[in-house]
Amino acid sequence: MISRRSFLRIAGAGASALALAACSGAPAEEPAADQDPAQEQPAADPVVVRTTALKGPTAMGLVKFMSDAEAGSLDDNDYEFQIVASPDEVSPLIAKGEVDIAAVPANLASVLYNKTEKGVRVIAINTLGVLYVCELGDSIKSVADLKGKTIYASGKGSTPEYGLQYVLEKNGLTVGEDVRIEWKSEHAECVQALATSEGEAVAMLPQPFVTTAQAQNDKIRVALDLTEEWDKVQTGDEKSSMITGVAIVRSEFADENPAAVDAFLGHYAESVDYVNDDVEAAAQLVGDYDIVPAKVAQKAIPECNIVCVTGADMKERLSGYLAVLADQNPQAVGGAVPGDDFYYGA
Repeated sequence: MISRRSFLRIAGAGASALALAACSGAPAEEPAADQDPAQEQPAADPVVVRTTALKGPTAMGLVKFMSDAEAGSLDDNDYEFQIVASPDEVSPLIAKGEVDIAAVPANLASVLYNKTEKGVRVIAINTLGVLYVCELGDSIKSVADLKGKTIYASGKGSTPEYGLQYVLEKNGLTVGEDVRIEWKSEHAECVQALATSEGEAVAMLPQPFVTTAQAQNDKIRVALDLTEEWDKVQTGDEKSSMITGVAIVRSEFADENPAAVDAFLGHYAESVDYVNDDVEAAAQLVGDYDIVPAKVAQKAIPECNIVCVTGADMKERLSGYLAVLADQNPQAVGGAVPGDDFYYGA
């Protein structure tokens, strides 16, 4: 029996007729009226699709896909899955061509695009924002209520800082004047600082850590969903989203195997739907694959904003998000916002 641990080599065995349209929600193209079914192009030969994902929300949407492949119910391609603990483990795998598709932090996708000279493309947004402002009490109802507060947070110099600062600034709050941010090295330190504060502090925490913290202290209340707060300040025709994770593909692999990429997205879309629709069963799979404990996953999944957004919608949301990061620190996106060729299928 194949081990559901950090490495899974899973041979696919059951075809999904879904391709890119399944993930984007676009209707499949109808065959031409004069096309002879007997002369249809043969299906592409199966290929090996090596996939890596990070422990946490960016891997949760894949669990039904992995389970179906392990069970032998997919037969279009051979799928290998590897779950790793740190983004630092993914970058060399991509650079060396040892993995074809990877679920990574959104800004890392941009960094890799620049570092590999357009060697990767993004194929889907898989996780929107997972950051929440939490408090001990019931005083925070809006971002404006953060005025005069101290926010305990971790992730200084990375996307949590830039996302938080963007939401605060869009709501007219200046860091250092209206709001004080005290940076910690670990999420657990933020919870400890919150517990010992005098009521003038809150903590910014990610899921699924929020669920873990609430299990230890049931007085912790989620006051603000920063993904929703980000959406509230979007104006104009071009709108962005707070984004945690995306799926990327090596450009060379996409050029050589477009049918395999589209098939992957079809399976991915089905998997994401399953995870969101049957949380209890999905949580068990998340636990089985040692991503997070099933008990934590069952409570966290509905708050993890697991999605499969592709095509033009993906491009609009992600390009806007990366532009926000670049405005605050160009190095957060690898020095420059990627060009249009970064967005697969857009």
